[in-house]
Amino acid sequence: MPGYIRPPMYALLRPLLFILPPERAHRLTFFLLGIAARIPGMIRLIGGGPPPKSAVVDLMGLHFPSPVGLAAGMDKDARHVDALSCLGFGFIEVGTLTPRPQVGNPPPRLFRLPKDRALINRMGFNNGGVDAAAERLRARRPGVIVGGNIGKNKDTPNEQAAADYLVCFDALHDVVDYFVVNVSSPNTPGLRELQEKEPLLDLLKQLRGRSTAKAHSATPKPILLKIAPDLTDAQVDDVCDVVKSSGIAGVIATNTTIARQGLRTSAKAVEAMGPGGLSGPPVRARSTEVIRMLRDRLPRPLVIIGVGGVDSAESAMEKLRAGADLVQVYTGLIYAGPQLPARINRAFAENRRLG
Repeated sequence: MPGYIRPPMYALLRPLLFILPPERAHRLTFFLLGIAARIPGMIRLIGGGPPPKSAVVDLMGLHFPSPVGLAAGMDKDARHVDALSCLGFGFIEVGTLTPRPQVGNPPPRLFRLPKDRALINRMGFNNGGVDAAAERLRARRPGVIVGGNIGKNKDTPNEQAAADYLVCFDALHDVVDYFVVNVSSPNTPGLRELQEKEPLLDLLKQLRGRSTAKAHSATPKPILLKIAPDLTDAQVDDVCDVVKSSGIAGVIATNTTIARQGLRTSAKAVEAMGPGGLSGPPVRARSTEVIRMLRDRLPRPLVIIGVGGVDSAESAMEKLRAGADLVQVYTGLIYAGPQLPARINRAFAENRRLG
């Protein structure tokens, strides 16, 4: 964008937001974003705006306006899709959504680690239920690519989990462009057991079958699998086998980690925060490593979306060079601000121009 000046607004606002508890700051931020989206010129003032046409990516039969998306968890209930799309995202992922509403884990459940530019969360799939989100998505503006991240309710046994995922799939089928199967959150007891090869293959085959049946003569909605960074190399191999056998479109790598190594935040402070998934730069290296392993085993057109520590144009390009086709941000948006998608879009377009 010629003449683009880095806006100082978020740099001034962030210290004020960080005074508030994280969940309250989250709600205030979206309130302010909604106001900005309704005032002509305000989105550009805070660093947003449409991505350059040269940033377009075509994948999975979809036309992504840019390679950078918003990861699930930021807009769980699909309340802010239109406003978020103004920031230059090529796609927005809502959820994780469950069949029935659930409050999630008791607060406090979201913690900042400013020295690491990281977060720890144990939200626990808090959401208002898939039907309410589907109604909101029916009213969204056209032209915004939306992914539906789906999971199971906390009290649903793993042996009945497939039924929950199918309920979510059916409810969202006509209002999202692709699906993400979340079996990798560390905050729902036992959920990660569904990443084991046999139950995972069974679940994905059921969803793939439902997608094919609903498509009739049209192209089935793409299905992606979101995996944890804590998988062993052998488990990554199993994931690749499952992806190929199930016929899904690809993988999102990675979710948050339960590891706590190498943090600048004191061990005492981290221990006081308790359990949960760690996101941000501390997961960047492992996420990129997993992406590289996946790409070695999953040739294109199988899709890889890279997420984990993307808080700059440089870290986004690192994921793309490792083999990701698209990237997503979450924690990076909180620390770097609303201009982050625009920075990544410009770097991607410039890299493409230079070949």
